[in-house]
Amino acid sequence: MKSYSHSVFVKIIAFILAISCFAGLIKEVVEVDASNQGDFRILFEDSYFHSYSYFRDNETLVTDLTRLIGEYKSEENIQKGGTVAEIELRNAEEELYFDYQENSKNYNPNLSDAENYEKFKTDYADKLSLARLNLIKDDLRAYNFLLERLTEVNGPLYFASDGVNEYKNSTLADEDQFKSFPSYLVFNGYKSDVFPKEIEGNGYYQSLISSREEVDPEGKLVYIAFPEKHLNLKIQEWKDRKESAEKRFFIILGYLAGFILSILYIVMAAGRKSFRDGKLHLQAVDKLYVDVNLILCMLLIAVWASMVNEVPYQNLSKMVAPVTFPIAAAGLFLVLSLIRHLKNRTFFKHTLVYQIIYRFITFVRTVYDSGSIGVKTVLIVIGYPVLVGLTIFIFPITLGLAAWFSLKKIKAFQAIQDGVEKIKDGDIHHRIYVGEKGEFAGLAANINSITDGLKKAVDSELKSERLKTELITNVSHDIRTPLTSIITYVDLLKREKDPAKAEEYIDVLDQKSKRLKVLTDDLFEAAKASSGNIPVQLERIDMVSLLTQGLGEVNDKIEASGLDFKINYPNEKIIVTADGKLLWRSIENILSNIFKYALPGSRVYIQVEDTGNEILLSFKNISAYELNISADELMERFKRGDESRSNQGSGLGLSIVKSLIEIQGGKFVIQIDGDLFKSVISLPKEQ
Repeated sequence: MKSYSHSVFVKIIAFILAISCFAGLIKEVVEVDASNQGDFRILFEDSYFHSYSYFRDNETLVTDLTRLIGEYKSEENIQKGGTVAEIELRNAEEELYFDYQENSKNYNPNLSDAENYEKFKTDYADKLSLARLNLIKDDLRAYNFLLERLTEVNGPLYFASDGVNEYKNSTLADEDQFKSFPSYLVFNGYKSDVFPKEIEGNGYYQSLISSREEVDPEGKLVYIAFPEKHLNLKIQEWKDRKESAEKRFFIILGYLAGFILSILYIVMAAGRKSFRDGKLHLQAVDKLYVDVNLILCMLLIAVWASMVNEVPYQNLSKMVAPVTFPIAAAGLFLVLSLIRHLKNRTFFKHTLVYQIIYRFITFVRTVYDSGSIGVKTVLIVIGYPVLVGLTIFIFPITLGLAAWFSLKKIKAFQAIQDGVEKIKDGDIHHRIYVGEKGEFAGLAANINSITDGLKKAVDSELKSERLKTELITNVSHDIRTPLTSIITYVDLLKREKDPAKAEEYIDVLDQKSKRLKVLTDDLFEAAKASSGNIPVQLERIDMVSLLTQGLGEVNDKIEASGLDFKINYPNEKIIVTADGKLLWRSIENILSNIFKYALPGSRVYIQVEDTGNEILLSFKNISAYELNISADELMERFKRGDESRSNQGSGLGLSIVKSLIEIQGGKFVIQIDGDLFKSVISLPKEQ
C-alpha cells in the first residue's frame, strides 16, 4: 500500500472514478428532476394528502373557481364594467394625460393643472372610453380563459356559487352530496371543511386557503369532490413517483459517496509522492496563474450549461453524462492545480493581478524611497514614458492615471499654499489636510503643528488675561464691600453722641473688619497654596479615621446646617500617603462650601472608594443656587455658586483645595449635573 498509495496509476484511477461518479450523479439528479417536475420534496412525504403534488393538483382549480365567483361573477357583469377597478382606470387616465401633456397642441402650460385636466377630459373623451373598453376586453379574455381551463378538468367534481352565478361540471349542488365522496374540499364563506382531515396537516394547505382569501369569500361557496377512481389514480401516480425517486436517491448517495471519497484521496495526494513527503511538487499546469485558472473553470461551467441547454429535454437524461464527462475532467484537472497552490500557500501570490500590482508597487516604492523630491521627479519623468511604451495597448488608462496623480499633487500643493495664506492672515484655527502619506502630507502636518502651538499660546494668554481681569474685579468687589462699610461707620461714629448707637456701630465695624481679615487670610493662603510654598509632611494616613474624627469635630456645624449626612466607606482600613493637616484643611474647605451652598434640608453623601491604585473621597450635595456656570469656572479663584455674591464666602475654597491636594500628589475635580454638585479627591493608595 505504501508503494502504490501515491503512484501515478492509482491517481489516474481515482481521477477517472471521481469524474465517472460526478457524471453519474448529474445524470441521476436530472432523472429525478424530470420524473418529478423538479420536486425533490417527494422523498420526504409520507402520503399523497401530505404531498406537494396534492397542492399542485388542486391549487389551480380552487383559484380559478374563486376568481370566477369573486372577481368576474359573469360575462354580463364584465361587460357592464363591474370588474374594472378604480385604480386601473386611474392608471389609464394618467398615461393618457401624460401623452396629452407631451403631444397635444391643446395643452397650455400657462393654465393650472386642474384647468388642463378638464380640457384633457374633453379632448381625450374617445380615448378614455376606448381605454375603459380595452380593460373590459382584457377581463373578458381572462374570464373565457378560465372557463376554457375548467372544461379541461377531468376527474374532480366541482360547484361554485356567489348566490347568483354558478359554475359546475355535474348536477351536484348540495354540500352533503359532495361530502359523500371519499375525499372533498368544502369552502363556505370563511369556513372550510376537508376530508380526510390529514389534508390540514399538509404544509401547503394554508397556501391553498390564502389563495381563496385574496378575493373576499363572504357569501361564496366552493365545493370540490374527488371520486374514488380519480383519487386512486392520483395516489398511485404519487406512489410510483416516490418509489422511483427513492431508488434514484440511493443511487445518488452511492455516486456522491464515490465522488467524495475519490476527491478526498486526490486532494490529499495532490503534489505529494508519499504520505511523508514534506515537499510539494508542482506540475507544468501550475504555471498557469490562479485567476486565469478560475476564469477557465467558469468558462467550462458556461460551456457545459450551454451544451446541456441545447439538448432536447426528452434526450437530456441520456446525453447529460457524455456531455459532463469531458468537461468535468478538464475542470477537475484545473481544480487540482488550485489545490496544489493552496497547499503551497501561493494561491494569492500566484495570481496575475497580484503580480502586476506587486511589481507596480515595488517600482513606485523604489522611486519614492530613492532620495529627494528632485530625484523622484527625475525618475518619474524618465519612468513614465517607459511605462507608456510598455503599456501602449492601455495608453488611455496610463494617461488617465498620470493626469490623476498630477492633479492630486497640484491640489495638495494648492491646499498648503492657501492654508499658509489663511494662517498668515490670522486664522490660526485653520487646518491643512492633504492626505496621510507623502512629502506634502508631512509638510502640512508640520505647519499644523506650528499652528497648534501658536493657538495654544494665544489661548493660554487670553485665558491668563481673562483670569487676571476677573481676579482683580472679584477681589476689588469682595474687599471693597466690607471696607466701604468700615469707612461709612467710622464716619458715623465720629459724629455720633448717643453711646447706645455708638456701641451698635462698633459691633458692625467689628463684623466688617473680621470679614475683611477672612478675605485677606484666604487670599494669602490661596497664594501660598498655588505657589507651592507650604511645607508638606507626607505620612501614612487612615482616610476613614481622619474623616470620621473630623466630622465629629464639626458636628455642631452639621446639626446647625440642617443637612442629613450619609457616609459610606469600606470596613477595612484605607491607607493613603498624604499630609494629615493639609488633607483635613482640604476636607474642611469642601465641608464649608457644602454648609454655605447646599440646599437646606437636603442630603449630603460622602463616600470613600478603593479603586486599586487610588483612593477616591467624594462629596455629593444638592445646590441651593442654580448652577449656571461650568465646573472649570467654579474651580477658578473668587468664583461662587451664587453669582450675586450675597453670602459670606470668598470664592477661594475650591481653588485652595485643588492646590493643597496637588502638592500632596493627588487630584481634585468637581462635577456638575443639573443642581447636583460633586467634589472628588483622589490620592495614591499606600502599597
